[in-house]
Amino acid sequence: MLVDTEPLFFEATRREFTELGIMLSRGDYIRDMARGVSAWERAVAAGISRDEIGVHKQRRNDIYQDLLRHRAIGIAGVEAVLEELSRDYAMAIVTTARRVDFDLIHRRRNIVKHMSFVLTNGDYPRKKPFPDPYLTALARFGARKEETVVVEDSQRGLLAAVAAGIDCVVVENEFVREQDFSTATHRIESLAMLPTLLREM
Repeated sequence: MLVDTEPLFFEATRREFTELGIMLSRGDYIRDMARGVSAWERAVAAGISRDEIGVHKQRRNDIYQDLLRHRAIGIAGVEAVLEELSRDYAMAIVTTARRVDFDLIHRRRNIVKHMSFVLTNGDYPRKKPFPDPYLTALARFGARKEETVVVEDSQRGLLAAVAAGIDCVVVENEFVREQDFSTATHRIESLAMLPTLLREM
């Protein structure tokens, strides 16, 4: 939604699964992602030891960071939309990304400056689809659910928002297009549509 990184994370993960002799399809990855289940559980089920998985996870992380450095991940118009929204709304980023990856992604982007704070993996007890990330953000803001809107682009994130009892706007994301977004409060085709929608809500 703010950057296009999920395809790169899948690519890096798939490469290491191939090294393990396991074919990880995009469909399986998307289904695991929606449920908040680590794809590495497939390696466990295939009899790969936790130690060997740990080695390949680190290699995956290294590949992912290399891809982040060399692939285009920006989404046109995002910074302009955030600039507009920041005039009327307090915003935060609540992500499942590791802090080290988040910092690499955003070091040359003008996105974080519009945010009151950022929560990354480790800043809350349980990751999405559990409600913890958004409940942690609510507490940090000192805000009520009724005055808050979550903007998401994955089923995992939508489930976390619904579990937290917060209205959720889902922005269309081609990578996860087949996921179930039926419980979203609203669905929009692009982030550019968000300012108008928020004024109408």
